[in-house]
Amino acid sequence: MAKPIIGVPLGDPAGIGPEIVVKSFADPSVYEVCRPLVVGDRKVLEHALRLCRLPLPLHPIEHPREGEYRPGVIDLVDLNNLELSSLRIGEPQALCGKAAYQYIARAVRFAMDRAIDAIATTPINKESLRAARVPHIGHTEILAELAGVRDPLTMFEVRGMRVFFLTRHASLRDACDMVTKARVLDYIIRCTAALARLGVTEGTMAVAGLNPHAGDGGLFGREEIEQVEPAVREAQAKRYQVVGPVPADSVFHFALEGKYNSVLSLYHDQGHIATKTLDFERTIAITNGLPFLRTSVDHGTAFDIAGTGAASAVSMVEAIRLAAKYAPFFYAGLTAMA
Repeated sequence: MAKPIIGVPLGDPAGIGPEIVVKSFADPSVYEVCRPLVVGDRKVLEHALRLCRLPLPLHPIEHPREGEYRPGVIDLVDLNNLELSSLRIGEPQALCGKAAYQYIARAVRFAMDRAIDAIATTPINKESLRAARVPHIGHTEILAELAGVRDPLTMFEVRGMRVFFLTRHASLRDACDMVTKARVLDYIIRCTAALARLGVTEGTMAVAGLNPHAGDGGLFGREEIEQVEPAVREAQAKRYQVVGPVPADSVFHFALEGKYNSVLSLYHDQGHIATKTLDFERTIAITNGLPFLRTSVDHGTAFDIAGTGAASAVSMVEAIRLAAKYAPFFYAGLTAMA
């Protein structure tokens, strides 16, 4: 089988995205597992190559089928949508928010047309998006709108541990109110289906507890008794392999040891802290529920070091490699469901 084509939108041009992209494409291990393609701006990439002192030639193309996909050459779909003289490295600005959105939109178009096999995204900046009047807070929301889907699932993977999120960008107060039986049951069902599309069909999912010691029988809150436990019992009755609530201070350790194939975290920081403390650079986000596979680095634009050439590409390489790992399973699953 041909190696999958992984499309990489350039991200915010004022951040570290261009630097980690060129460093990733300079890594021969990336080409061992996939055919990588940048969607971005030639001038920005040339600037990043100079910053990182990488003498790699660019190969501009119009369509993914025209790529050479060989180490030492960067295949690029050049949108030519940014004037380098107007770019202020390390600062949020409207022109960068607009450009970043356009890179994502073109990559999504390729993915929807099955011209590429997956997307591995680079950091974008919320302030730049807002300045450009892009009506979305981040990648997940942008991808959902472009693909025409509702409430896609976010999953993190690091060292084989997989973590889903019941809630994402909500205050802690609102997140607690969103822990309902109906929502937990819906997520158990959808997360199980998402795992199957990635080829993960064995093992048991664990639902994390919300309160200390998963409520300790109601001593520290009743959300587990009234919402989480009934959802888990109903899912088990429907033959889903799930347990919980499991106290959050131990569930991630057990998942890392292989006791669980995944964890359903009940709020944003609960799962983020567990994964990023384990290995910040290798924590990769996967967006499930889209008609295409998307992975992403889970760090920001790092404006404080942008333009220095110092940014590490470890996370970007991992995101591309993880996209290559799961792409064959993902599309096999789509074919099976058709």
